[in-house]
Amino acid sequence: MTQSVVVQVGQAGNQVGCRFWDLALREHAHVNKKGLYDEALSSFFRNVDSRRSDGRACGVGGRIQHLKARAVLVDMEEGVVNEILQGPLGEVFDSTQLLTDVSGSGNNWAVGHMTYGLAYREQIVDHLRKAAEHCDCLQCFFLIHSMGGGTGSGLGTRVLSLLEEEFPEVCRIVTSIYPSAEDDVITSPYNSVLAMRELTEHADCVLPVENQSLVDIVNKIKRMSHTGKPGSMIKRDSTIISGQGGLTRAEKPFDDMNNIVANLLLNITSSARFDGSLNMDLNEIAMNLVPFPRLHYLVPSLTPLYTLTDVSVPTRRLDQMFSDAFSKDHQLIRADPKHSLYLACALMVRGQVQVSDLRRNIERLKPSLPFVSWNQEGWKTGLCSVSPVGHSHSLLALANNTCVKPTFMELRERFTKLYRKKAHLHHYLHVDGMEQSCFSEAISSLSSLIEEYHHLDATKGKMMPDAPRLGIAR
Repeated sequence: MTQSVVVQVGQAGNQVGCRFWDLALREHAHVNKKGLYDEALSSFFRNVDSRRSDGRACGVGGRIQHLKARAVLVDMEEGVVNEILQGPLGEVFDSTQLLTDVSGSGNNWAVGHMTYGLAYREQIVDHLRKAAEHCDCLQCFFLIHSMGGGTGSGLGTRVLSLLEEEFPEVCRIVTSIYPSAEDDVITSPYNSVLAMRELTEHADCVLPVENQSLVDIVNKIKRMSHTGKPGSMIKRDSTIISGQGGLTRAEKPFDDMNNIVANLLLNITSSARFDGSLNMDLNEIAMNLVPFPRLHYLVPSLTPLYTLTDVSVPTRRLDQMFSDAFSKDHQLIRADPKHSLYLACALMVRGQVQVSDLRRNIERLKPSLPFVSWNQEGWKTGLCSVSPVGHSHSLLALANNTCVKPTFMELRERFTKLYRKKAHLHHYLHVDGMEQSCFSEAISSLSSLIEEYHHLDATKGKMMPDAPRLGIAR
């Protein structure tokens, strides 16, 4: 069994990470009835015996002593991390995993990336190395951060470049939370575009999640809870509404939205945490879904959207679940993949589903999904035998699709409105190491990315001719 390390940066990164560890522990407790430290737990948790003075972890097979998350928590405001430490999850982390300051980045990418990135470089690298040294076979780093603020976008992407520098062979999967157009951070277009350049250069895969999509999904769930229809009620102690049902007792702001992102991480890591008849190695995601290094933005969609909540919705029929995964309502960004071009697609299924069910549904859906001409068979599949809590099966689809282009174009447009007037620019240029060329290079990188997607879109519906065969001299 391989191990992975979760790196949480900034307020949103740590809040989502907190929900992930909360729900992961609940999931393992549901499966692990004997209280033994097994390979499933070892993939994301260490088992530490506090009676041993050397602090070394216990091996697989013994009793669970104290579980410690394989995680590094970074924030330049200490509030969220302190809250985690004082809450029910506090024992899952220790001081060697935490890095905080008190003043924050002031919604300024340059402060996070340049100022704190330089000041805390050695400590960040030290924390990452210690987490890596606790792993027998380190497979992947999961970075969770937001794009709109200063620490998540600035320091988050600095951590990403340090991961590439220190661990070039280890896969880097990034979950990035994109701000909505009504974001309360005025400078979020600057922060997001500056961060985009770093994501494009240094990540292996990026799972973009839009705040507005999360809001839409939560509103849809809340509407269901008020309909009063039999079979579609949400219990009052549902984790998605109240934050209860896991380890967290009190409701926190954005818990309902963070649960959805945590659920994305639960599904993508399920093959690494549990056995399955067709388990998908995390490295296989980038290998199979990223044909061009810069085009590594994978659109996630989840079904059911209520997994790991106490929702009394009847389990969707298996075929309906596959159809849902390709519907706009189940995507974590606002986009329409059916009117764009697929470069590749992964289906990660959990529960008692047969390979034949998987194949049958792919064949059923293929005619309606426009794939690029040179990769008509670009499907990657994974089957994890352990069902999500409360459901017989679930599905995560990861689509490398040109439908991300409108999201990036909207971001560029919001950036340009500010940048054309040079509004708020002085706040960034006062930071040591930050120059105006950083802005022009970042917007140039984003425009180039958009253009690459545009060129692929232009090939939709056109069969690319095969290369001419070599003639044989007679």
